[in-house]
Amino acid sequence: MKIQSIFKIGLLSLAAVILVGCSGSSSTNVDGTSSATTSGTTASTETKFKIGISIPAADHGWTAGVKYWAEDEAKKHPEVEFDIQTADTPAKQITQLEAMGTKKMDAVVILATESAPVTPAAQKLKDQGIFLVNVDRGFTTHFEDIFVAGDNKKFGTMSAEFMAKKLNGKGNILVLEGIPCTVNTDRVEAFKAVFAKYPDLKILASQSGMWNQQKAQDVMQTMLTTHKQVDAIWAGDDDMALGAEKALKAAGRDKGLWMLGGAGMKDIVKRVMENDPMFPANITYPPSMIAQGIQEAVNALKSTKKEDLKNFKHKDVDVKIEMIEPANAKDFYFKDSIY
Repeated sequence: MKIQSIFKIGLLSLAAVILVGCSGSSSTNVDGTSSATTSGTTASTETKFKIGISIPAADHGWTAGVKYWAEDEAKKHPEVEFDIQTADTPAKQITQLEAMGTKKMDAVVILATESAPVTPAAQKLKDQGIFLVNVDRGFTTHFEDIFVAGDNKKFGTMSAEFMAKKLNGKGNILVLEGIPCTVNTDRVEAFKAVFAKYPDLKILASQSGMWNQQKAQDVMQTMLTTHKQVDAIWAGDDDMALGAEKALKAAGRDKGLWMLGGAGMKDIVKRVMENDPMFPANITYPPSMIAQGIQEAVNALKSTKKEDLKNFKHKDVDVKIEMIEPANAKDFYFKDSIY
């Protein structure tokens, strides 16, 4: 009897070990594929949250930073199944958002390629009961649950005030606008409102460079051909500023003229820090705000019952914007940054 009991106990122990070894949880990679882990718990039976992330393609420095920070943040939440999609056109983004609706995501974080065309697709997701976080480029109407963005009116105002002061209230400037969206509209309208107070400050031309270096270079080349007396350029974005600089050099007009970009690209911040006359200042607008949007989505899903999410009180999350000048540039220069 004693031997039989010992044998029985041994078999039970072996069975327990096998069961533990076969159990485990599945973790989800950034690209949405699953990989097995061995936690030895019942986590494999738990339902994971599903969050879609829809962002523009990395076609310039700032959006490359957005992609980097989105993937970086997703890695911090193994309890969430992420579906990260990038799009180079509004049409492609709309198709991706429709697919996310079909996949019945719990939440979707959207940074629009362009505000107007993407808004109806986002509205459809909201109507399906999907929790929505809008980052940076706002929808044309506010129906999202959480909106994460920098103060773009302040961005435009700060830019104009700096330029007006440096020009002593008198001079001719060229303006490069960004992609048609609420971000660009807020910046440009605020900028022009400040300049309207200075009758001797002239905006000779204002055209879209689409926040793209090559596009900005092409547009600036045309502007420089038309306008011979230019004192400064408001590029409004560091990628466009680099494109404008190439056009200035090609035209032999890169001396005695300066510009103000924006967003805090490390290469431009370094030049501000080194007192480069072409770039006397810059304004922060970090692409890491996409990570804040993802955090907000995760926190909302975890802290709020699913049936209560439809009554979620709208929340605005403000991203701080600061002026960068030679005296403080070292505080904003990160050598190893993606952007």
